[in-house]
Amino acid sequence: MAADELAEVLRLRQQGQDDAALTKADSFLASHPKDAQMRFAKASLLADMKRAPEAIAAFESLTQDHPDLAEPYNNLAAVYASAGDYSKARAALEQAVRLNPGYATAHENLGDVYAALAAQSYASALRLDPSRAGVQGKLAHVRQLTTPVRAASVGATGAAASQPATPR
Repeated sequence: MAADELAEVLRLRQQGQDDAALTKADSFLASHPKDAQMRFAKASLLADMKRAPEAIAAFESLTQDHPDLAEPYNNLAAVYASAGDYSKARAALEQAVRLNPGYATAHENLGDVYAALAAQSYASALRLDPSRAGVQGKLAHVRQLTTPVRAASVGATGAAASQPATPR
């Protein structure tokens, strides 16, 4: 049963047995390649394993096959943000919010990405004209906002991921 297989992958993942969880997910997906929940779990696992290119490909594939689901866009954005690609993260989060305007995590993550983009812009302004004292204060303030939060569900970028069981 698909729910049992997913539960086993999630259990292995929670126990830190990432390779075993990935093997189990791949085994299940070999015979059920369209299962959105397992694909989401695998993509999330790849992201946690710092296998960003594979995680991006997996989340992008999910967004193509299930364009109505906000969660894969949110998690795709988290991978992009972790890599410092805030423009792509912003676009993915804006899509997640369009799909589900009540998705608080995506709204929070979008705010984090906007703050990171602001920090980049203020830093560029200072590089171009170091005498801009007002910009220094703005940059300091935004950097305080983008300081990583110490919480289990928030990564270094402040982009929280959704739980794997969310998609349909």
